[in-house]
Amino acid sequence: MGSTNSLAHLVGSVPLNSAEEVFCSICDSLDGHLKRIPDGETGERTNWIFFQRQMLSQHPAMEHDKTVEKFKFKQWDGKIIREVALLKLKDNYDTNNLIFPIGYSEHAIKSFKQFDQLQNEGKIPNNIKFQVSLPTPFATAFNYVSPNGRDNFIEIYEKSMAIDVQKIINAIPNNKLAIQWDVCQEVLIFNNYFPNRSQNYKQEVFDQLARIGNLVPSEVDLGYHICYGSPGDDHIIKPENFSMSVEFANGIFDNIKRTVEFIHLPGTYGSPDNSFYSPLADLKMPSECELYLGLLFYDDPKGDAERISAARKVIPDFGISTVCGWGRTNPERIPSLLKSHKLSFHKNKSEY
Repeated sequence: MGSTNSLAHLVGSVPLNSAEEVFCSICDSLDGHLKRIPDGETGERTNWIFFQRQMLSQHPAMEHDKTVEKFKFKQWDGKIIREVALLKLKDNYDTNNLIFPIGYSEHAIKSFKQFDQLQNEGKIPNNIKFQVSLPTPFATAFNYVSPNGRDNFIEIYEKSMAIDVQKIINAIPNNKLAIQWDVCQEVLIFNNYFPNRSQNYKQEVFDQLARIGNLVPSEVDLGYHICYGSPGDDHIIKPENFSMSVEFANGIFDNIKRTVEFIHLPGTYGSPDNSFYSPLADLKMPSECELYLGLLFYDDPKGDAERISAARKVIPDFGISTVCGWGRTNPERIPSLLKSHKLSFHKNKSEY
């Protein structure tokens, strides 16, 4: 595989009005630097997985668990982002044939039709694939479901997600498709963010990430986005360095049965010292996998250059990205964020 130094990766969400607007804005700005494009997760997906909670709260199999307190989502600095009343499966509900209407396949199929039309019109280059970014089953389960019966819920939800993934695979030409799994709640679990953590939590997490990755056939690009959360435009857990992201990447590579075509690891803002980047030396990258590092931040070209330079001293070959999607940020930031990507490529050629 050639160098990824001139490549960019977009995690998923972009706060524009439609998939068409997302596709065209990205291609106009980053043509030649992309291998995959997401649809921006517009509409009801703007707030990432919140629409899954809305679906579950209206589902006849679910109810509020009045025996547990609302869960307080806090940033790394203690700021409370939101409080959420947790749900649970109803007692004595027959779950043998229960499938939740997750809805991701409907969005993906609809957006791909727009992608395919634009590609046929020459507005999207033929070598770019359509990227579907999906939350892991742990995301919905740990964000919105009570610890009471959560394991049973995860089993049902994962089965529901597998059905949705198969619908996507059946409807979209596999040679034009990429599927990315968003790994956030798992990172929070590793940081003991949620109560009642299992003693075997690490292997349970890696087993799940391998299972859902193995759902994707080899003809489809597979990727993972490692995330520290960003609902308030800041980290939920602030990374101390790249060590946990590297642990996740290596754990995925060690447990999955198929190739991984791309993986995204988040940095942090400011100008952390060289020790922040040193764990990247322990990354066991397969030869067929592209690495993208989230080192770009809004309106910070000097910091972007410093972070990229520091990372390249440890691992010279990687593409660039922001730490997370942009869906919860001000739409007026988009031109500046796209410009930051282009500026970083210019600097890569002249300085790095």
